[in-house]
Amino acid sequence: MQSLPPLVRRPEILCAVLMAALGLTPMGVRAAAQEAMSPQDGPYAQPPQQPPAPIEREPPAPQPGAQAGPQQRQDAGPLSNYDPELFQKRIPKDQLAFLGQFAGMPSNQLYRDKQFHKLMKSFVPDCTYHYGSDKSMDQALDEVIEGSSEPVVVRDGRYVMLSGHQGPYLSGKAFLWIDMQEGIGLGAFYFHPSNGEPTPVVNVFSRQVTKEMLLEMSEMPPAFAQDLAAWEHADRVPDLTTRYFITGSNKKILLEHDEDYCMPTSGPGYNDCDQMNADASDKDMDAASYLEQTHHVTNATAWMINDPDQEIWIGVRDRTCGGVLDPLGCHIRMTRERTRVILHAPPPPHPRPVSRR
Repeated sequence: MQSLPPLVRRPEILCAVLMAALGLTPMGVRAAAQEAMSPQDGPYAQPPQQPPAPIEREPPAPQPGAQAGPQQRQDAGPLSNYDPELFQKRIPKDQLAFLGQFAGMPSNQLYRDKQFHKLMKSFVPDCTYHYGSDKSMDQALDEVIEGSSEPVVVRDGRYVMLSGHQGPYLSGKAFLWIDMQEGIGLGAFYFHPSNGEPTPVVNVFSRQVTKEMLLEMSEMPPAFAQDLAAWEHADRVPDLTTRYFITGSNKKILLEHDEDYCMPTSGPGYNDCDQMNADASDKDMDAASYLEQTHHVTNATAWMINDPDQEIWIGVRDRTCGGVLDPLGCHIRMTRERTRVILHAPPPPHPRPVSRR
């Protein structure tokens, strides 16, 4: 083999010649290498950084009368369809002014006040109520609120609330609410009936309401709906219960769930809000059947009767909705329509939201 010229044998000269032939300088080699190698390449490459996982914390339990935060349960309520004409025989403001002085005091102290007991006759129905046994609504409230140490809440200088959960049996709990500005009074009584009706149950009531057919939750005063939900959350009332309304006509009617549990205003939302909407429609339909069977009396004690026609209809609904793209939406719509048929009620006057995420 013929030997290379002496200059070419020197490595540094050979390297310079090759670089010149390729049109590269030492600086250009480094730049090209840097351009070709990304930070993700090479032996010292680092894995891509992931943003830290968000820390999920459950919101603190709201107290009755507390302002609703963006993640509190009361924000999941329905859009308001409140009509002030729903409430008749308003209480004069001058008869309500004394309530403000009880703010922060035990509920028992306000409840035992003689002036307050006289006031209760304006909004507590004069009906027979079955709580363990037949008694007046006043007597049922006595058993649950007398002795209560829960504080009286006066929100915004206007909404007065007192509550108690002293019920000696059936997990009885009660809540009274008065709007001092509008002269409106409402209440709610929660317990676990053992007489054959759907259980557990929340009976909302007001003597100032005389509607005969049914009510939707969105027809309640928005402030009451908010405070009721806060009370239910604080007293650990289940998210979904059978719900009635006892009117001044001493009739028990359906208080229909028209909340949409998938609404964005519910904050982080429920784990399965679509199923919750379907369960709510089922509870309303069962409650409607019981009301029809017991003729809307306020102290019904009959065991619920299985209706063969109803069982046939449920089978038809399940088969119909099982073959569509949105089975839960179909279930909700058909069940709500059936509830209205059972109660001989017209369709709702406003669109019913069925939110699909």
